[in-house]
Amino acid sequence: MRFRSLRRAAQAVAVLGATAALATVGLAAPAQAATPPLPELNITGTYVTGVSSGGFMATQLQVAYSDTFDGAGIVAAGPYDCGQGNVIKFVTCDLGLGVGALERQADDWSAQGRIDPVSHLAGKPVYTYHGYLDPVVNPLVSQAGVDFYRHYGADVTYHDWDPAGHSWPTPDGVVPCALTLPPFLNNCHDDPQREMLTDWLGGVNPRNTGTPQGTLTHFDQNAYVPGGSARALSMDSTGQLYVPPTCAQGAACKLVVALHGCLSGQQLLGTDFAEKGNLDTYADTNNLVVLYPQAVSSIWPVNPQGCWDWFGYTGSDYAVKSAPQMTAIVNMVHALGA
Repeated sequence: MRFRSLRRAAQAVAVLGATAALATVGLAAPAQAATPPLPELNITGTYVTGVSSGGFMATQLQVAYSDTFDGAGIVAAGPYDCGQGNVIKFVTCDLGLGVGALERQADDWSAQGRIDPVSHLAGKPVYTYHGYLDPVVNPLVSQAGVDFYRHYGADVTYHDWDPAGHSWPTPDGVVPCALTLPPFLNNCHDDPQREMLTDWLGGVNPRNTGTPQGTLTHFDQNAYVPGGSARALSMDSTGQLYVPPTCAQGAACKLVVALHGCLSGQQLLGTDFAEKGNLDTYADTNNLVVLYPQAVSSIWPVNPQGCWDWFGYTGSDYAVKSAPQMTAIVNMVHALGA
């Protein structure tokens, strides 16, 4: 088992190395006109999901802010703070640290008030997806994330049977299921987003397969980050927001925060994650607002692949409530009315 884990770690390094060149493309964000702040809407529940580094960040947000988020969807990622300040830990956290140590750390931080009470995770829906051909995240790491949530009584659904590479699987994906290639939107001929939303909401209406009814806009991320400079936190100056017309007109709507992975922000892929990720399609038919915060490549902080901070490049408090990137995202959530 140890040999297989180390082999997967080596594969992960190879995959990331093969795609690292993309991070040097277009270091400036796409040109945008002056962007507005977020609108205040009628939000009645908030959920968070993400893939790869966005999946680890989604876990951090759900655990650190369990009073804010009603459920989570973790794709191609693992347990809370398994990075432990070391970028390589995300593929090997099962080899030395162990999920028990992560649970003890969460208990300590909860008792200290650095994160919301871990008891508030009990009963909350958590959907976890891991493709068994993922060369980046070891299946033991994904399982450790499932075990972490179950330890605290979360209602976990684990989808681990697809032959998927390291990706966000979507019926609108443009990459064959088994591959790990940009834009990391794979088609595995199923619908994990419907599964995830059903877990969260108890049932969903069929997705809109026609012309989008809502509007995807850009907003000013600088307005929500500590210090007022998104780039100082390796976040893009703008983020994306999808709002169906019913929600824009004041209907009660749920909010989904969706976090892209490394090499997958608008800096490189534009609006692909929103347009092909299969969340906006369900937003149209289920009164959902989808917030797409954006990370960006940076020389300092050291983040050449535009990842979310799941291992500490913004500072030692990256996994607790005072974490600057998480603070920014939660500020966005509150600005929307949650």
